[in-house]
Amino acid sequence: VQLQASGGGLVQAGGSLRLSCAASGNTFSSYALGWFRQAPGKEREFVAAVSRLGQTTTYADSVKGRFTISRDNAKNSVYLQMNSLKPEDTAVYYCGAVIRRGSPVRIINEYDYWGQGTLVTVSS
Repeated sequence: VQLQASGGGLVQAGGSLRLSCAASGNTFSSYALGWFRQAPGKEREFVAAVSRLGQTTTYADSVKGRFTISRDNAKNSVYLQMNSLKPEDTAVYYCGAVIRRGSPVRIINEYDYWGQGTLVTVSS
């Protein structure tokens, strides 16, 4: 599967952005999906993940209550709605995919496919 992330940009603290990740192929519902981010000088970290059929989601503590992950299998897309953004949310955001049944996947090394990343900058 090929992934293409979009929707990043510059936003003031307290603002909102919606990231999208579009996938190629016709087996999209076989994949558990996740969003990760990497700030300058830091390692890539988990943000949010959703199970293959969208029933279950999980979030990093730092974004819980502010971010919402969702997917539309008919459109081969996964989204990350980001509200109440903070300067510390500034990072390149990546979507990832792995063929997996059951629970969403939080571990970065378990992902097999990655999008190219989209930059989110939150100004104070």
